[in-house]
Amino acid sequence: QGLLALLKRFKTQPTKEVRLLLLGLDNAGKTTILKKLADEDVTHIAPTHGFNIKAVSMGNIKLNVWDIGGQRNIRVYWRNYFDQSSALIYVIDSVDRKRLDESKTELMDLLDEDKLRGIPVLVLANKQDLFVAMKAAEIAETLQLTEMRDRPWQIQPVSAVTGEGLQEAMDWLTGTLKLDPGPS
Repeated sequence: QGLLALLKRFKTQPTKEVRLLLLGLDNAGKTTILKKLADEDVTHIAPTHGFNIKAVSMGNIKLNVWDIGGQRNIRVYWRNYFDQSSALIYVIDSVDRKRLDESKTELMDLLDEDKLRGIPVLVLANKQDLFVAMKAAEIAETLQLTEMRDRPWQIQPVSAVTGEGLQEAMDWLTGTLKLDPGPS
């Protein structure tokens, strides 16, 4: 009877929903990450010229992930998507050293936004499967993440193509948001 009661309780628990923003410069790998999280094919990805929304389930948690294009002319519209966001996932192209300062500027601007104040930030140092990728520690130093004191943050080395590091990243995020994914 104890197991049956436990199973009924899990079945009747409502699914928790959270809204996540997935941002970063163009070609950082945001859409590939989103498709990998949704367990979709990542062999043919086109640049996002608007936005993608995917619901990704993790146990009894429904993550509504908003992937918004990162081209310079689209970034001005990012603020239209800030409302009710629970966390920011910011993707860095770990191979693109030339645009790391630009990426830092965009991230700092996001962190100054009132509607994003205090929400957790997960920085994904993408393309770690490539030999020339910068290490997560180097990226964290350049982005000055250790100076961030007004919110929880984490940098996670990942590969959108192989999926390496993504589960750890999502575990940190759900733990930081104090979401229990429940039984798998």
